Amino acid sequence: MNLAVITIASGRHDHLRLQLKGLASSTSQVDQHVVVAMDDPHIARVCPPTTAVIAVDRDGGRLPLAAARNAGARHAIALGADVLIFLDVDCVPSPHLIASYEAVAADHPHALLSGPVAYLPPPSNGGYDLDTLRRSAEPHPDRPALASDEIRELDHTLFWSLSFAVHAGSWTRIGGFYPAYTGYGAEDTDFAQVARSRGIPHLILGGAMAYHQWHPTSDPPLQHLDDILRNGRIYRDRWGRWPMPGWLERFAELGLITRDAGADDWVRVAGRHHAGGVVRRCPP
Repeated sequence: MNLAVITIASGRHDHLRLQLKGLASSTSQVDQHVVVAMDDPHIARVCPPTTAVIAVDRDGGRLPLAAARNAGARHAIALGADVLIFLDVDCVPSPHLIASYEAVAADHPHALLSGPVAYLPPPSNGGYDLDTLRRSAEPHPDRPALASDEIRELDHTLFWSLSFAVHAGSWTRIGGFYPAYTGYGAEDTDFAQVARSRGIPHLILGGAMAYHQWHPTSDPPLQHLDDILRNGRIYRDRWGRWPMPGWLERFAELGLITRDAGADDWVRVAGRHHAGGVVRRCPP
């Protein structure tokens, strides 16, 4: 079975370096590692010669997260990949992540696979110690805690693109990510809903643990408000409802947006801006 890891990145070079170390330390090795550089000509300097680096440009000034994943998948499949493993640049694979995805993809080639992601505290001055990540990581509270050999079917609404795997045939059935989504939000929710609509189950496997490296963000993600509104409208038009309702309600509580029930829309409140937000360790 030909395995490919696909990472999309713009900046975050230190995160990528630790991910590369994690991949090199895996109990199973992949046949391909594809890094999709989103408007970042310097990533190739970080990667070893065995990593394929392909470039995509920004879309209207926004990072093309959906299109970048599609580009990485096309490249990997063209080189013979049977299983596509997607890891966000800030995710470090546990030693058994690759082997777990490989084994379950062989037994469940028609499923969408996710692995648990545990969140790391800010690194010390010396950075993270790859050998001790598990000791300091905190599991996400909204995902099931699984034994390393446990597999469970999970609602598609709980899919995330931080760490997932899919057989190339199922990827083709889903059709990849809908490329109209640009910037932050909704593209992974849409991807999972397409999978559900095409009868592709969503499984989470306890052995495919990844560790999310700390980086500052805010709660709610104020810096992504305009992306969330734009992508939310695309999702609404495709699926008849708004994604990310929790974030939308938080923005409304801050007076930044208001609900137009007649038009089934959320709109910015003129003249209202908010630069605050609580810094937190991990996204929801």
